[in-house]
Amino acid sequence: MKKALVLLVVAAFAATVCVSVASAKMPSVVKYDTKLGTVTFDHGAHKSQGCKTCHHKGLSAGTCKDCHGVDDAAPSAKDAFHKQCKGCHKEMDKGPTKCRECHVK
Repeated sequence: MKKALVLLVVAAFAATVCVSVASAKMPSVVKYDTKLGTVTFDHGAHKSQGCKTCHHKGLSAGTCKDCHGVDDAAPSAKDAFHKQCKGCHKEMDKGPTKCRECHVK
């Protein structure tokens, strides 16, 4: 019983360290330049969604555009962002959903 408790505490600590390290590397704001203007993504405002919501290939997989728009099996970056971001904003009834609310010149 004592060994199980120690193992549980160690696992919880390791998970906390992993999340802290990932958060330390995470840029607070990411900007995407598009034809319609710059889209600014605030990581802090999206923490509650969990990293895997967007980083479905893992945190060290690179950038979205490494696959989206390159790999035929993945949707274009534009389609992926619009479906993921706008879909979530509409579902939660929170956040921008119109073009100029995200794309700022």
